[in-house]
Amino acid sequence: MSSLSEADYRCQQGDTICEIRVYEQEVIVVPVLLLASFLVTIVFILLLRFCPEKVDRIRPKASKSPNRRVLHGIDHPPGINVLEHESIALDVPMSYATFHPPENYISKNLAAAPPPPPQPPSFTPIVQPRELPRQRLPESFNLVNPLPTTFSLPSDSTVSLYRARMDNRNVVLRVLNDTANATERHSFLNFASFLAQLGPHPFLPELLGVVSLRAPLVTVMEELENRDLLSFLWRCREENVTPPCEMTERRIFTMAKQVASALEFLHSKGLLHGNVRARNVLVSRDFTAKLWGLHGVYSRKDQGAARRDDPSMKKWQAPEILAKRPAGPSSDIWSFGILLFEMASLGEAPFAEIPANELLQFHQRGKPLKRPSNCSNALYSFIKSCCQFKDLDRPSMVEMGRKLLSGEKGASDKAIKASEKMSIEQYLLEAGYGETNSYTVF
Repeated sequence: MSSLSEADYRCQQGDTICEIRVYEQEVIVVPVLLLASFLVTIVFILLLRFCPEKVDRIRPKASKSPNRRVLHGIDHPPGINVLEHESIALDVPMSYATFHPPENYISKNLAAAPPPPPQPPSFTPIVQPRELPRQRLPESFNLVNPLPTTFSLPSDSTVSLYRARMDNRNVVLRVLNDTANATERHSFLNFASFLAQLGPHPFLPELLGVVSLRAPLVTVMEELENRDLLSFLWRCREENVTPPCEMTERRIFTMAKQVASALEFLHSKGLLHGNVRARNVLVSRDFTAKLWGLHGVYSRKDQGAARRDDPSMKKWQAPEILAKRPAGPSSDIWSFGILLFEMASLGEAPFAEIPANELLQFHQRGKPLKRPSNCSNALYSFIKSCCQFKDLDRPSMVEMGRKLLSGEKGASDKAIKASEKMSIEQYLLEAGYGETNSYTVF
């Protein structure tokens, strides 16, 4: 007997409840199961969309690659306004980044080298980039604008820089571009992890967090309003500039003492900086100097990158490096002496009259750096002591600290003046820059 005839047989005509009981499976059970499956699917999709970190926690651990390095950071804000009234989403799944900066921006090539054989770390990791609690996340980075460049050179960088406001403070956003490949994305996040593991220091730029859960990847750094020291020194050559800019001998010793403190901090962890120069020092609004240019430190430590034969670095490199011998802490001392010359000369290129390929022979003849005009005997003597040909003749970090403190006490507060503005083209030629080198702040 069919279901229909059974319903007709068992139920009186018009008895709807009786008919529903007969067709219970078809009318109730199957629709409920279908609806439940639909709701579960919708919830999972919403979790993937808005709470990927929770999905990651409930996934089976076996599905994760054992070699994957998980780096947490601050979650992405809903949008970043690069231009006023133009909202740019940070969660487009098919695009790795959504920033489209103008042609004129500061950049850095973060091309990664092949991974080296595993080596024991030279310092103990301290923390990972902090993950801000979700309830404290800003709704957006406010007042986001491309960071203007000091001067522009051709570059194929994968990183763009933006100035923004976050939590009522000025920050700089280092944003990975659409063109970044998997290796560059890995390097970008590992560099943020390296900065966090390095630990805080009053004279190193502060890492405030990372956006690592969604594209585009962003590292958030404190902004130092006076930008890099080299452009600051060039501004000091001009009159009636805004904001005011003035370099005195006392300020030289004060800033040098701050940079030396950061350098000693790196050396205490078994790390060499390798590129101490004015363009790799950042200056805050209150003229505090903070040592930057840490990409090379990270590359040598984590990636085992070979030392680059970069003509634009040779004017700052110690003789032993020019001679292809191993670098040591005293090599950074040599570069520190060149940094003092840059400050005393308000941003002149060192060894301007010597071609880069003749520098080693010049140093071997014992020729010193020329003395900047208006440079005191004490400061010039300190510069020469740092730039001794033999590394053993250079002062140690402890000796440098004592000399800097003594020099600061007896230094003059008279402003250092230069007779002319800096010609960018002339500087590039004298400093040994090639056509493909990029000028970098972050």
